[in-house]
Amino acid sequence: MKSKRIVFTLALALLAIQTAYAHLGTLTGTVFDGATHLPLQGVTVQLAGLGKTTFTDELGRYRFDKLVASPYKVEFSHVGYADLVQEITITDDQTTHVQTTLAVAPVTLRSVTVSALKANTQQLISNLDIRLRPITNSQEILRLVPGLFIGQHAGGGKAEQIFLRGFDLDHGTDIRLTVDGMPVNMVSHAHGQGYADLHFVIPELVEGVDFRKGPYTTDKGNLATAGWADFRTRTALDRSFVKLEMGQFNTYRAVAGLDLLGARGKANNQSAYLASEYSYSDSYFDNPQHFKRVNVLGKYHSHIGENTNLTVTASTFWSKWNHSGQIPDRAIASGLIGWFGSIDPTEGGETSRTNINAQLVTVTPRNHTIKNQFFYSNYNFELYSNFTFFLNDSLNGDQIRQKEHRNLFGYNGSYATRTNLGKTSWTTTLGAQYRQDMTHGTELSHTRNRIETLNQLKYGNVNEVNAALYADEVVQVSSRFSINAGVRVDYFRSQYEDLTSNPASTRRVTQAIVSPKLNFYYSLSPHVQLYVSTGKGFHSNDARVVTAQNGREILPGAYGSDAGIIFKPFPQLLVNAAAWYLYLKQEFVYVGDEGVVEPSGRSRRMGIDLSARYQITSHWFADIDLNTANPRSLDAEAGQNYLPLAPVFTSTGGVSLQTTHGLSGSLRYRYMADRPANEDNSIVARGYFVTDMQVNYTRQGGARKNYTIGLTVQNLLNTRWKETQFNTMSRLKGEAIPVEEIHFTPGTPFFVRLSLTYFW
Repeated sequence: MKSKRIVFTLALALLAIQTAYAHLGTLTGTVFDGATHLPLQGVTVQLAGLGKTTFTDELGRYRFDKLVASPYKVEFSHVGYADLVQEITITDDQTTHVQTTLAVAPVTLRSVTVSALKANTQQLISNLDIRLRPITNSQEILRLVPGLFIGQHAGGGKAEQIFLRGFDLDHGTDIRLTVDGMPVNMVSHAHGQGYADLHFVIPELVEGVDFRKGPYTTDKGNLATAGWADFRTRTALDRSFVKLEMGQFNTYRAVAGLDLLGARGKANNQSAYLASEYSYSDSYFDNPQHFKRVNVLGKYHSHIGENTNLTVTASTFWSKWNHSGQIPDRAIASGLIGWFGSIDPTEGGETSRTNINAQLVTVTPRNHTIKNQFFYSNYNFELYSNFTFFLNDSLNGDQIRQKEHRNLFGYNGSYATRTNLGKTSWTTTLGAQYRQDMTHGTELSHTRNRIETLNQLKYGNVNEVNAALYADEVVQVSSRFSINAGVRVDYFRSQYEDLTSNPASTRRVTQAIVSPKLNFYYSLSPHVQLYVSTGKGFHSNDARVVTAQNGREILPGAYGSDAGIIFKPFPQLLVNAAAWYLYLKQEFVYVGDEGVVEPSGRSRRMGIDLSARYQITSHWFADIDLNTANPRSLDAEAGQNYLPLAPVFTSTGGVSLQTTHGLSGSLRYRYMADRPANEDNSIVARGYFVTDMQVNYTRQGGARKNYTIGLTVQNLLNTRWKETQFNTMSRLKGEAIPVEEIHFTPGTPFFVRLSLTYFW
């Protein structure tokens, strides 16, 4: 009898709930960019007075369910667009669909929202930065990530050296870089693991950057220990343009972008454009660089169905240069060479990369999101360097050649669905990834004058496969609290064919690694969010190391945690602060310059990151990033456990101007403190403080035609500084014994460039 009463009560409760919701309505909508008429992702959509908030998806769509029949005010806000309020009436048992267009407007911090619904809150910063200080050169692309420093030490054509969170990342060993989801890093590269050359990206085409520090994102696998960044290129051009630049040191550059479909394409939700870049510079070194670079890119975007987007990008890139290389302190002190001189003026290189990237995004009527991406790259690299001069060969010198030809192809796919139950929602994402790198003739040779090969030290072919599956769950417990948990499994098959042996020998090993992630987000108020992130990441080691070690310690784990806060104490100020910790297990590192394997041991890093963005007035903005780190080796005694060249304190910041009558600009600084150059800190890499300035004036003409005149000054105060530094044992010609000391590449002096851009 009692059980019958319980069943009857439950039935009445279910009937009451069903009756209560029987006459509720639904609001759906799509938000478009007013200039390109393409969908806008990440727009904040709020129902005024109800506390209900959501964000638009990849197709610019949003949805509110179970709304009482009534008029509503819907508020739209997005960085770089004018806020908009629409009045919409919901009726019983009906789905009301609206289309909204947002107009481009000056940036205002009032449009930035802090919400536990956003899984990657750190990208709020990058969205602001790229709107306020547009990228003016390829190096500025990487500097969009707060706390990330770069250094060039082999001419403008080689990938920059990267520093982040207490890491000397070399050229990308512990940071995962992608462009539109396509990998930039090259595993088992001739010059070093994870080598990441972003010079195939035309700076004017970068629309934004998504990034995160630490190993906390489920769909980011190999190399994402210190962090990751995905650079997004423009889907469409709102106008065609031509840009001409010229500057000191015989520097010239021309860039053009052509909108191929115009208004006809926008009317049909299509876009296509073609862009190209040519650069030349002798640079500021005593020996001219004769640097040349050519970039060509084409991109097509279309709605191939009501719920499906297709984006296809094809690009090709080529660069060739000479460089002056690293020079020792003693050569400057003795007067052997000048500050911008060189010991071996025959160093240099040549590289090229051709890419095809196809992305397909489908959002089903039930709001399930299916993503498929296929990519292919053909890559060539040849670099001549001389780090030790006459240390090993007192007659011919120690110049080396590193060379490879590579084919890279892969796939990224995911399926995401959202389930609602009352105020709780679950977003489940299942993904699969595949990448295969095949190199031909990966080489390390002893050479002279970039012409004569004296000795072939390493020569072989790499065939490396990385396949992964992952599952990611975001639980929106309430409007204030969300949990993100995920796990990924990566499988590696590393193969190296050694062509120096006779007959050629092939070795192959396999290994897998499991990487769990857990993140918590809690909003104390609409202006304060707390977050705690934990996770395991890893970086793979070079295939030549993997096979030499018979699979031992080839996928060292990295264990990290962040505790942070994002808050807006008032509408004009946004602050992001985090305390972090990262532990790395034992690993083997392949030193590509010497062709040897070195164990690096265990390490730990901890520090604090602070970023602040402040709108002083309607036209003036200020920003600052402060980053501390305490990097140490765990397998050495105190005083001998410093990690060479790892940054301990960095800061960037500046002021930006954005007016409504055409004038804009910025004054910026970057500072890196002194840091140890060897394990006992007896040799120090000196810090630097450098300032840059940019001023632009835009004249608006009729029929949307206008032009922009720009002035860019690098190193405004003409500071003499060392951009990259290494503690190296070397011998100059005629020296009886080698000397260990700082070797460096000088940073740019006062450098002025003028530009003229015409739009139509």
